[in-house]
Amino acid sequence: MKASDPIDFWIQQETRRQFFGKTAQGLGLAALGSLMARSDAASPTLHHPARAKKVIYLFMAGAPSQLDTFDHKPRMAAMFDQDLPESVRQGQRLTTMTAAQSRFPIAPSKFKFAQHGKCGRWVSELLPKTASMADELAFINTVWTEAINHDPAITYIQTGAQIPGKPSMGAWISYGLGSLNRNLPEFVVLNCEPRGQALYSRLWGSGFLPSKHAGVAFRAQGDPVLYLSNPGISRSARRMMLDQVQNMNRRIYESLGDSETQTRIAQYEMAFRMQASVPELIDLDSEPAHIREMYGPDVEKPGTFARNCLLARRMVEKDVRFVQIFHRGWDHHSSLPKNILRQTKELDQPAWALVQDLKQRGLLEDTLVIWGGEFGRTIYSQGTLTKENYGRDHHPRCFTRWFAGGGIKPGVSHGVTDDFSYNVVENPVHIHDLNATILHLLGIDHERFTVSYQGLDQRLTGVKPAKLVTEILT
Repeated sequence: MKASDPIDFWIQQETRRQFFGKTAQGLGLAALGSLMARSDAASPTLHHPARAKKVIYLFMAGAPSQLDTFDHKPRMAAMFDQDLPESVRQGQRLTTMTAAQSRFPIAPSKFKFAQHGKCGRWVSELLPKTASMADELAFINTVWTEAINHDPAITYIQTGAQIPGKPSMGAWISYGLGSLNRNLPEFVVLNCEPRGQALYSRLWGSGFLPSKHAGVAFRAQGDPVLYLSNPGISRSARRMMLDQVQNMNRRIYESLGDSETQTRIAQYEMAFRMQASVPELIDLDSEPAHIREMYGPDVEKPGTFARNCLLARRMVEKDVRFVQIFHRGWDHHSSLPKNILRQTKELDQPAWALVQDLKQRGLLEDTLVIWGGEFGRTIYSQGTLTKENYGRDHHPRCFTRWFAGGGIKPGVSHGVTDDFSYNVVENPVHIHDLNATILHLLGIDHERFTVSYQGLDQRLTGVKPAKLVTEILT
């Protein structure tokens, strides 16, 4: 079924009064049969069997350096402080932060790499725990994008467009697949403690889709969701008040037919159910000590990546459809060695623990875990270069992502970059290809999953052709 089918959308939104007022216009018994066959729950838009039902997206906002984590370039050591050859750069666009530099000196990674697992994957010493599960991951080395600055780049990979206003991936998936647990949101966002580039709610927004599909951002302090606690009244009194408000909203909808009124009704009901379900969800006291220890000491601190990873596991265990964790602070234009050491220390053990925890509970089979940022970093140094210190500017032409879980072929690496990690040599993967592959794993054909808006059949993967990265799929 095409999600943009106007008859299906009309049936979903129609009130009884509006329906009987329009039957003379040709919908008749066929539409009545469809209406009676539907329930209030969303019907999944499955085009083929799904390999994954849920997603945990670990987004490294600010763009981690592939050169210091996963893309090993040993030949660069002999080229320390030499200028990046123009034959490599090929006149590619630069940011204003380095365009005026008189030189582009090559900065080899100061961190050691080693091969891990039966697959022989090269991984930096910064990520020992991630390296230990190399045989369980699939890597794409050649992801690329057209965006070169943070806001358009994050917006692009999240929504399929550099200009704000489109639905985020989580909203698309919520819209297409619906809920697995009516007591919790379909799409939850966990922001780690503030550091680095600002993030905006439109990155998990619903765009032109009904607003009920937007991500619900949980807070680290106070109520995880604003106004979750009842303000000094009983739950039964809250229920009575809500019933009266809902009756008024239904009358408004019958008069005006605005779908956002239905969204408001659904959100009030969800908020009421969340008052009972969310406190239990975020209470980590029920987690055994050995599980908390897996995630590392930061798990005890609200707002940390470690705690959010454990919360994400609890959420998919409760059938939350899509969980996205934003970990900020990866924008290392200067002092990269010191800063990336801090970032990878926060990241490595919790990400490893998340995959292992999902696996031991049988959840990894149908949960897709994704790791990566919005673009990569340059081989040349931004600012002063020494053996121990350097910075790296934005580089959109190649960067690394890893995957684990539902439908992913473990222990594979796809794509090859040049010796400078500056250009793709084999198997480029555009971010639209990446998103098409994610949708495919969830049972959705990205070309058929469209919504009509502003005269176009809109989709997450844009209007240009996108291809699946079949090499990383089982």
